[in-house]
Amino acid sequence: MPTYNTIMAVAAGAGLLLVVALMRRVLSGAGELEPSGYALAFGVLGTILTLTGLHMTLTWPLAPGGFPFDNIIFGEPALAFGVLMLAAALFLWRRGEALAAGPDREVVLARVAGPVSVFVVGMGLGCFGIAVAGVKYQLFAAPPEEPISGAFADYPLIEAIFISGLYALVGLGAVLGPWALRNRSRGLFTITGIVWGLAGIAFLLFGALNFFTHIGLIVNTM
Repeated sequence: MPTYNTIMAVAAGAGLLLVVALMRRVLSGAGELEPSGYALAFGVLGTILTLTGLHMTLTWPLAPGGFPFDNIIFGEPALAFGVLMLAAALFLWRRGEALAAGPDREVVLARVAGPVSVFVVGMGLGCFGIAVAGVKYQLFAAPPEEPISGAFADYPLIEAIFISGLYALVGLGAVLGPWALRNRSRGLFTITGIVWGLAGIAFLLFGALNFFTHIGLIVNTM
């Protein structure tokens, strides 16, 4: 079964970490901010997530005899995050100086991100739905032929809780982040940064690990 959630997970994890880093720079005002650097990074990651997410979203199922729910679980969130990152890259490239300096950078961020935050909250709620479905139906379990992850094949709930927990963290940040922007709440910003930072690290490392485990799975099932 063709799958490319390896590069998708790495890109999503890196994207979450960069969003947290940008938010901290803008809100703290500490150090110089180079918008073009973030624009390039967001553009690269957004392109990867948009292309892979769009293909996975529009392919039902991803492969004959595959798992159609993968399109919803991996494809659609990746597509949404990818397009959002491309939009952010465009803004940072053209008007990033508004966030780079000045006492009103927080106000600018709130005004610019306000309208699209409705979609962000909606996708955050969708991540909660994925998290619940993952545990309820014990999804995400690796087959026994897959190295490392396959050791828990007889205990599908372990990986289900792990991956569902990551989606729940992303969803929590997506719901709290816009609320923090609207109310200028540093406490909510801190919580958003923590949950997205943890999820970003986990997705990045898990995706990198899958470059080995997925190759091993293919070799072991050839």
